Amino acid sequence: MAAIFFISGRSDVPDLPGGLSGYAGHVIGYAVLGAVALRAFAGATWRGVTTRAAAWAVLLASAYGVTDEVHQSFVANRFPGVDDWIADTAGAILGVLAVIGLARVRRSRDPEARDV
Repeated sequence: MAAIFFISGRSDVPDLPGGLSGYAGHVIGYAVLGAVALRAFAGATWRGVTTRAAAWAVLLASAYGVTDEVHQSFVANRFPGVDDWIADTAGAILGVLAVIGLARVRRSRDPEARDV
């Protein structure tokens, strides 16, 4: 969250490497936030990766996306946008889905990581 806040506070955001668009930056940043939030809500255990924890992680990241857009409205040369928030939320969903997939693989290979 601190990295997102820092980048959002810059009036001169540098171009992303490889010619990636600004939307790609939103998706990537919020995918990381969604994944980390899910691991936190899961108690850093694979068994804790549940639908409920995933929903909370997406909700947290999406809500933070709203505050990020409000924050940008106070920064010179930056403008809030619903399209940016949609990219944020889409990124969070992708990050959460990635962790869910990893959790399923992990639980299938490790009997101790399975739900009890």
